[in-house]
Amino acid sequence: MESVILSEPPASYGNSDPSLLELLERHFGYKSFRPQQLEVIEHVLHGRDAVVLMPTGGGKSICYQLPALAFPGLTVVISPLIALMKDQVQSLQGNGIPAAFLNSTLEFNEERLIHQQLRNGELKLLYVSPERLFQLGFLDRLTELNVSLFAVDEAHCISSWGHSFRPEYKQLHVLKQRFPTVPVIALTATADRTVRGDIAHSLGLREPQVFISSFDRPNLSLAVLPGQDRWRAIERIVGRHAGRSGIIYCNSRAGSEKLAAKLQAIGVNADFYHAKLDALERSRVQDDFIQGKLHVICATIAFGMGIDKADVRFVVHYNMPGTVEGYYQEIGRAGRDGKPAETILFYSYADVQTHMHFAEEIQDPRYKEVVIAKLDRMKEYAEAQVCRRTILLSYFSEETVEPCGNCDVCKDPPKYFDGTVLAQKALSAVVRSRQQLPMSVLVDVLKGTRSPVVQENGWERIKTFGAGNDVSAFAWIMFIQQFLQLGLLEIAYADHYHLRITRAGEAVLQGERPVRLVSPATIKERQERPKQRKDVLVAGPSAAAEDLLAELKALRRTIAADLKKPAYIVFSDATLLDMAEKRPGNIYEFRLVNGVGDHKASQFGAAFLEAIAAWRGRRAVN
Repeated sequence: MESVILSEPPASYGNSDPSLLELLERHFGYKSFRPQQLEVIEHVLHGRDAVVLMPTGGGKSICYQLPALAFPGLTVVISPLIALMKDQVQSLQGNGIPAAFLNSTLEFNEERLIHQQLRNGELKLLYVSPERLFQLGFLDRLTELNVSLFAVDEAHCISSWGHSFRPEYKQLHVLKQRFPTVPVIALTATADRTVRGDIAHSLGLREPQVFISSFDRPNLSLAVLPGQDRWRAIERIVGRHAGRSGIIYCNSRAGSEKLAAKLQAIGVNADFYHAKLDALERSRVQDDFIQGKLHVICATIAFGMGIDKADVRFVVHYNMPGTVEGYYQEIGRAGRDGKPAETILFYSYADVQTHMHFAEEIQDPRYKEVVIAKLDRMKEYAEAQVCRRTILLSYFSEETVEPCGNCDVCKDPPKYFDGTVLAQKALSAVVRSRQQLPMSVLVDVLKGTRSPVVQENGWERIKTFGAGNDVSAFAWIMFIQQFLQLGLLEIAYADHYHLRITRAGEAVLQGERPVRLVSPATIKERQERPKQRKDVLVAGPSAAAEDLLAELKALRRTIAADLKKPAYIVFSDATLLDMAEKRPGNIYEFRLVNGVGDHKASQFGAAFLEAIAAWRGRRAVN
């Protein structure tokens, strides 16, 4: 069983520890903690291990960056991507925090300087890749330093049961072996229950707490459209978001280039991004998008990690991703400012075939099975006729009761029927079999089919054997898929894909919760008819704030160019929007803007206050 913390902090700390809040405000400019951040930070400061799940944009980085400032020694961050390291370090340095990274992009003299800073105790955070961590002698060097904390970012990469598996991450268990008294915090935005357990086990964590923030992003609308005629749908999407930021994910480099060219041809300020671009061009495209020079990015999954852009108004998947985890992580880049944003997934069977082709080329048979099982769940999401947000949340073991009202299924609901008895029959069979049934065998049990595996395990003797004989096998498969989507059952990938009952499922079994189902006939009819969507109205800043915001962004670009840094290092879009709405008149009011800390106030306060004053003067004259 997981040891999960949802809200209770350690007893020796208060929820408003002034020293931690002071560190947060002074260095990062935030006036309060986001949900779960304080609990995680206090836990780590007690020297304890932790696994942290927070959705994209939930503030995971603060969970180890703030302890790094509170601890006396060095925090070492293991990160899988060079671009992500660079962005994080630049952001920290922009806040006046001594940080550095070691990777293959550094010149010899640059690396020598960083090692000198490490020996002198001048750095608080050091970012390294797992490959660099295991280079000859590097761990020995770390033993000579005062290491206070290890943070493993993108920790789902450690698990072969998840997505983005990185074999070199499997070696990270040596951290607890070499540094047994140093706490380890593992962080990810996407991990189901199996992957969470695998992270803790593979890292050798000692009695770790698992902190899980809500994965619910109610400001994101969710929709799936048929893959036919995608271009016309994209024209409508970019049209209703004209001049606003959006990301369109494609499954190929050629596809991203072609789509960007088509958008440019109709006057959209668009460009493409993929891993084959040289580093300078990737950096230019990413920076232009963050600064608002580009409105739409057509990209492969290489784009997005660590992107600090709050005002992305839409994310489109031109092709279906291979996993729910990857899909959720990518749509999470929309609407990080909390304002309405829309996500659209185009679905076609051709995309499924493409993913199956790649899966068949995997040599490891166990990992191949996982990849195909994850693809099945993504396919079921795309074809589902139950609330899509419920499916996403239940996938990450978060229980929901009511439909969200902000997905295409909720806006155009199917005809439901009371499926409580059907659900109770299936759930009872799972429990009576001691939760040892995969889906196909559960159908055999419900239908009363004496298959070899049923007879071998004696399941023909359980009370619910044959209890669903009046329902076709195909219908049972469709219903069991809905039980998974509703969060009544979950798949134990690490235990032969057996079905496990959840707390929500137990409530149904005990008659405490009804179940609404969609018939197979209704599902087929709805999947075959064209889907019509209403335009999504997107809230934005006030007219006055919009005008000032444009000037503040122009000033930010000028300052960033002078510093030769990306614009978000100066201030994020969310901070500029808050500044445009509050319009501070002095340095004290300027510090009240969310995202303005002491360091940035002293660096940039005068310039931005002058720009705001000038804007006020022009408004008064006009």
